[in-house]
Amino acid sequence: MQPIDPQTLKDLLRQAWTAQLESVALWHEEDAPADLPERPGDGLVELVLRQHLKNFLLWHVEDRARRKDVDDSVITGCKREIDGLNQQRNDLMEQVDAWLVRAIEAFPVQQRIPEGSRRFNTETLGAALDRLSILSLKLFHMREQTGRSDVDSAHLARCREKLSLLEAQHGDLSRSILELVDEYAMGVKSPRVYFQCKMYNDPALNPELYAAKPVG
Repeated sequence: MQPIDPQTLKDLLRQAWTAQLESVALWHEEDAPADLPERPGDGLVELVLRQHLKNFLLWHVEDRARRKDVDDSVITGCKREIDGLNQQRNDLMEQVDAWLVRAIEAFPVQQRIPEGSRRFNTETLGAALDRLSILSLKLFHMREQTGRSDVDSAHLARCREKLSLLEAQHGDLSRSILELVDEYAMGVKSPRVYFQCKMYNDPALNPELYAAKPVG
């Protein structure tokens, strides 16, 4: 990775969450891809979009899993798909964080923090981008609700109110991300990757898996 300055990183982050918003609309107009393979030269925006796609796919599988008019086998299949997508989503979130930590650690040091005085944020930039990904999906679907013609005016009013709140949340979180980059650049805080350490999909860590005995 070539070293980048804080302003360049902030520009990349803006591009990333703009791409999240745009791709939600695009993937609803066209069939969403099953995956976005990694290509040589891919950077932050491409990595964020790969993670965002998992959230997009998860959203719609979660919707299907709540249907009451299908056989239980359909719901079981949905639950297994959700498990797999969640694992991929979290793995990619960690990759986003790792990319960002490498970029931030290469910033010119404006002030050196004593090891015992290092401060960390409660949420990583990768986790914040994941939240923006979810918000972009909520914004799209809530905006859809405000355009329905088969509901009463009270439903539309509630959805317009929720849409306004979601737009404010997206703006607030976006600004907070850029402010955190400034804090990293000034040496006020230090970045770190907090690995999810998910256990439920790991046959060595989930007791329901490692304690299960083969049938027959």
